[in-house]
Amino acid sequence: MSYRIVVDSCGEFTEEMKRDSHFVHAALHLYIDGEQFVDDESFPRLDFIKKMNASPNCPKSSCPSPESYREAFDCGAEHLYAVTLSAELSGSYNSAVLGRNLYLEDHPDAKIHVFNSCSASVGEMRIAQKIQEYEESGMDFEEIVKAVERFALEMHTYFVLENLENLRKNGRLSAVKAFVASALNIKPVMGATDQGVIIQLGQARGMHKALRKMVETMAAETKNPEEKVLALCHCNNRERAEYVKEEIQKLLKVKDILILETSGVSTLYAAEGGIIMVI
Repeated sequence: MSYRIVVDSCGEFTEEMKRDSHFVHAALHLYIDGEQFVDDESFPRLDFIKKMNASPNCPKSSCPSPESYREAFDCGAEHLYAVTLSAELSGSYNSAVLGRNLYLEDHPDAKIHVFNSCSASVGEMRIAQKIQEYEESGMDFEEIVKAVERFALEMHTYFVLENLENLRKNGRLSAVKAFVASALNIKPVMGATDQGVIIQLGQARGMHKALRKMVETMAAETKNPEEKVLALCHCNNRERAEYVKEEIQKLLKVKDILILETSGVSTLYAAEGGIIMVI
């Protein structure tokens, strides 16, 4: 069966995925002081970070339109999927559902499903990879949907950022109490509920200790790690990502570890130096 997997642009692609026509992004738009950036392959990450650091104002983002999803679905593929940011964090999921409904008006028999990742960033990427894995194995559409929903529910998301200000100012931390500890260099270790709501898992003094605590938390919660792929995403700090990888390898033997750079949306919310991890 032919298939297409549409992922909103918060979900980073590996180099292999970028070359694979089965995958396509639905771009979010980012704004700093009235200037618009499209989160696509032309996104100027370093320039965006520089302008974000220099601006006194909080950057904003807007989700892909329903029409952009509808257009992405209109490719002739027999099986169509979308993977979006957690519905608790963005309107991208609702927009994709509306795009699906628009497409179904003209193609009422189409097989199409929208996955709420209940995650973000490389969490979306791993769900998209799992869809392809099942498609290539020859599973039926309905079986794939059920299997991927199970995979997404079992997947865990963790992150440590230099600060939480962009998340807070954009209303993404509704379940997290006010965190004021910058003077003590306290870094919170963050995660997500099964519903995709951001929560605080712990904290530590200093970035390296916080990253180590994140890894220790992940290791304690992960079952059958040798069967799982772990994905790491960093915002302009490969050295920090390699440090996390080394800490992981001290505690767990996983099937593989992928390291990617943040997309535009992930760059906005993670800010420079942020690390996101899913398994």
